[in-house]
Amino acid sequence: MTARKPLACLWALVVALLLAHNAYLWLAQRIVPDTDILALLPVQQRDPVLQQSFTHMVDAAQQRVIVMVGAADWEQAKQAADAYAAVLASRPDLLAASKLDDATQGDWLALFQKHRLTLLTAQQEQQLRSQPAGFWLDSALSKLYGAFSGPKLGSFQDDPFGLFAGWVQQRAQETPVRPRDGRLFVADAERQYVLLPMLLKPPAFSLGAQEAVIPLLERAWMASLQAQPQAQVITAGVVLHAAAAARQAGSEVSTIGLGSLLGIVLLMWLSFHSLRPIGLILLSIAIGFLGALSLSWLLFGRIHLLTLVFGASLIGVAQDYGIYFLCNRLHADPAQDSRALLRQLMPGLALTLLTTVIGYMGLAFTPFPGLRQMALFSGMGLVFAWLTVICWFPLLLAGGTLKSSPLLRWYGKALAYWPRVGRNKPSAVMLLLFAVAAAVGCMRLGVNDDIRLLQTPQKHLLDDQIKLGRLLDAPTPVQYFLVRGRSAEVLLQTEEALKTRLEPLIAAGSISGYQAISNWVPSMQAQQRRRTLLDEKILNDSGPLALLARKIGEDQSWSAAIGRTLRSSEAPFTVDEFMASAASEPWRHLWLGRIDGVYASIVAVRGLRPASVAQLQHAAAGLPAVQWVDKVGEISSVLGSYRRYMGWVLLAGYALVFGLLSVRYRHQAWRALLPTALASTAALATLGFCAQQLQLFHVLALMLLLGVGVDYGIFMQESAGRPRTTPWLAVGLSAVSTILSFGLLGLSRTPALQAFGLTMLAGTVFVWLLTPCFTNMNTNAKDAP
Repeated sequence: MTARKPLACLWALVVALLLAHNAYLWLAQRIVPDTDILALLPVQQRDPVLQQSFTHMVDAAQQRVIVMVGAADWEQAKQAADAYAAVLASRPDLLAASKLDDATQGDWLALFQKHRLTLLTAQQEQQLRSQPAGFWLDSALSKLYGAFSGPKLGSFQDDPFGLFAGWVQQRAQETPVRPRDGRLFVADAERQYVLLPMLLKPPAFSLGAQEAVIPLLERAWMASLQAQPQAQVITAGVVLHAAAAARQAGSEVSTIGLGSLLGIVLLMWLSFHSLRPIGLILLSIAIGFLGALSLSWLLFGRIHLLTLVFGASLIGVAQDYGIYFLCNRLHADPAQDSRALLRQLMPGLALTLLTTVIGYMGLAFTPFPGLRQMALFSGMGLVFAWLTVICWFPLLLAGGTLKSSPLLRWYGKALAYWPRVGRNKPSAVMLLLFAVAAAVGCMRLGVNDDIRLLQTPQKHLLDDQIKLGRLLDAPTPVQYFLVRGRSAEVLLQTEEALKTRLEPLIAAGSISGYQAISNWVPSMQAQQRRRTLLDEKILNDSGPLALLARKIGEDQSWSAAIGRTLRSSEAPFTVDEFMASAASEPWRHLWLGRIDGVYASIVAVRGLRPASVAQLQHAAAGLPAVQWVDKVGEISSVLGSYRRYMGWVLLAGYALVFGLLSVRYRHQAWRALLPTALASTAALATLGFCAQQLQLFHVLALMLLLGVGVDYGIFMQESAGRPRTTPWLAVGLSAVSTILSFGLLGLSRTPALQAFGLTMLAGTVFVWLLTPCFTNMNTNAKDAP
């Protein structure tokens, strides 16, 4: 006992440090779990420009909140929108609304008017090359005298041929949104909407921001309905999805954690009819969680909310070591000291910890930061729970005995009736039927690595997102062209070459348009070409401008003055000048600037249809500096690659575990491992019969099943010299606890966790049922008294 006391005291000191650190984290530092789902995904390190382009697009999108307030009548829509905006105005620290007034529009136009000579549409440039002087003369006269001559920006002398007005009109077509009565306006066939674009000031994935913004938006929604009961409010933003995911994950942490805990408490009570085993099991689980959280925070500096959800299932595994000790204490000789019993059980306990940690550490081989954190959290939690059993259980059970309940006695007797697999005809038939059923089920198992299967946004959020995207004709931030160049000029020229290839797709209806910086700032090459073209076709002494002067009775000085005015706006227009202006604000996310020695930009595509992706990929062919980026497809491809990779890791894990078991059990090692292998096969076949699609998280669950399932085989193999029902009780209690945890995880609405949980649920049931079938009971084990 004296040898154990220093170890117990040392462990008490460690637990005290864990308590202090957790108290500091939750009370002083007030840690907030991370809710960013992108933090779980692998980072593309091979191409920093590509990775930064995606981060740039996502960062630009995730801080935006878009609200549209609509009604059948414009005045009603304005009234409801004003009520909505009034509520938001009370929290300028959370949401910054975009302002639209005459001064803003004037500043916007002033920038481009300084460079209007070189701002031409592709159609205008083509017309300048192909149309005779008479075409331009008629065009100018039509604009001067016609009642329906199109938009006019400034005086006739500033833009006699409507070139600048035509360019502005084309730029306006990049979005269906229009200014109206000092507001932004968009409409469909049923309603007219006021658009309220806002910028979220705190990070979208901050729980504090979500807890403040969501109630604010709900109050604004109620205010708009009070002002106009028939108003419709459409809201979209990453913060809404993040808040919904956080609420869901928080609810699941409570459901899975509390449900597992209550289930295990009830199971322990029904098994032992004593509070002491319950207290001991809860103690080991609690210390496991404290240690897992402390180490995860120290190594990662943050904790993801899904790690806590996944960690809640740790309850069903962390108690295995305590259950194994308690079951052996139950059937041990009352005179045997608990410390002597622990020495007898230590080889089996050490082997079960090692194999289970191998299963969890298999998750750490993935490139997913979130999964690595889950692996560390769970693996370290098991280590701390195991050490609690080793250091404290012998002392806390010293001098005490446990009593068996009727439930345990009934369950123990079932072992005698359990079928055994041997070298006989019934066993051969049973194995053949199993092989046929498993083969049929696995053949029906499809494969689908699409990342979108791992996301289930709430229906009303998805509906609002779809409707807003349709009304605004907005491009997606995860599919776009990435353009590179050794200088800003080369980059703009490459964009212009790409846009030439996209025009036929617009004409064919494959896409509705594109957004690019070169739409606003032409390359210097294009600017010089257009100056030369205008000099030759419009501004020369015998050109359309001179003809127009004579036609309307003006002298040569009139046309010369207009020519000087137009040439005064031929100063070079640069990207830096554009990006420094307020007019660039909606398009700044398209310019990446200089990254690792090259310039990069994004050309975003509007109205993209799934069937058009192949055409867009073909459009980039032959332009080596242009890359079509499909982040959804890329991540799905990564998921597929790592599903295959983890399949090989799983096989290597089986080989490693078999080697460890062989050291302990020699030629009997297969009896401890085969039930888990068969259970994994049966779990896959069950997924096939249920028409499930195999994905990475199913394979990861099989990796964990290897660690958990082999424990049961080890328990049964460690029965020498003890009642044969002792390990059977440990297997049953551990299996039921694991089923409780992962069964609840299978109810998660997070698809990845659900796939993991259902696979573990099915696999644990099968390994529980199969383990005694392969146990060699012809040992010196004895029946329980």
